[in-house]
Amino acid sequence: MKERKMSGTCVTPSSEYADAFSSINERPVDDISIEFFYKPHTITLLAVSIASVIYTAFVRDESSIQDNIWSGICCVVFFFLIISVLTFPNGPFTRPHPALWRMVFGMSVLYLLALLFLLFQSYSTVYEIMYWIDPNLRNFHIDMDKEYAVNCSDISVAKVWSHVDVFAWGHFLGWMFKAILFRHAGLLWAISIMWEITEIAFAHLLPNFLECWWDSVILDVLVCNGLGIWCGLKICKVLEMREYKWVSIRDISSTTGKIKRAILQFTPVQWTPVRWLDPTCTYMRFFALAQLVVFWQISELNTFFLKHIFEMPPSHPLVIARLCLIGVIVAPSVRQYYIYVTDPNCKRVGTQCWVYGAIMVTESMLCIKNGKELFGQAQVCNVIVWLIIQILVSIGCVYGVVLYHQYFAVCMFFL
Repeated sequence: MKERKMSGTCVTPSSEYADAFSSINERPVDDISIEFFYKPHTITLLAVSIASVIYTAFVRDESSIQDNIWSGICCVVFFFLIISVLTFPNGPFTRPHPALWRMVFGMSVLYLLALLFLLFQSYSTVYEIMYWIDPNLRNFHIDMDKEYAVNCSDISVAKVWSHVDVFAWGHFLGWMFKAILFRHAGLLWAISIMWEITEIAFAHLLPNFLECWWDSVILDVLVCNGLGIWCGLKICKVLEMREYKWVSIRDISSTTGKIKRAILQFTPVQWTPVRWLDPTCTYMRFFALAQLVVFWQISELNTFFLKHIFEMPPSHPLVIARLCLIGVIVAPSVRQYYIYVTDPNCKRVGTQCWVYGAIMVTESMLCIKNGKELFGQAQVCNVIVWLIIQILVSIGCVYGVVLYHQYFAVCMFFL
């Protein structure tokens, strides 16, 4: 029987491939303590959902056409999420409950379908849809946003502190979240620095990428990114060193203990150490990580181009909702990508990661299709240089991390 060698290990092609894929695509729940919450209850769910729809459909006021359309859309989403809970895979996570991650997958599919629908509409049609969702957008134009990179030579502690607003805190929390997802300082710092290069390359298209040097270096890289990465990795270290001994809530006698156990249900069932790279990593893993760094930049760019092309303020509910949705989609997607890259027994990428890849590409196509006038002003030289730098720096960073791991392994051997 043939054997396949990868990452320094030999595996036999068998049902292990299917088992490895199942563990990231539909991970089972171990040690179920309260069986009621993990049984399907399909008949009960069907009866309650149909009764809710019947009651709402016959009782609600139908005088407003816009309210009727909104109610119909909400009903479609409601039933689609119910079907998601019944049929879609759990994904790689089971806390706080697999049903939650099935709904996340369902929302990602709905978002992808909405993007595909908008991709086949004209620019004016998309605008009319957005104006129908929020008529206040008619009064907003992207050039109404504040000025950037003004009086950069005038620097003081008070001026730097004045830029620490709600977006700076969001920036910090975002990088802390990324650190918890990636759990690798080298990759995180590479993405952080490369994003500043991305902002410089596209500053002629996106005005909010224009920043003073101290804003970019001090506030972004050192304060928001640096502190966010440090805090996120510290949280990972604490969770990795923690001893996980779960007790059934029925075996806890005190009320305080039961409440504490219920709250801990929202924490990981265990914390698996992440090792993106090791001294024996293959070329596949090497280029997969370099590809991940570049794709992350594209995904971040989509956020700013969508907001700019379709003229939405940064604090608009649609922008916030998209960021929140992408945030919860990325968590299982990164985990599935990690297993696909590092586990030689896993030959397929997880479905949530696949859907997220489709979302990223569709968002980019939507921006390019509807931003022809904006991209017509693009400085091609800047974009080409940016792409070359992204590829070279990502490959160089991953290679440097591999060398570091090799050097560290040699040092540990002699010690």
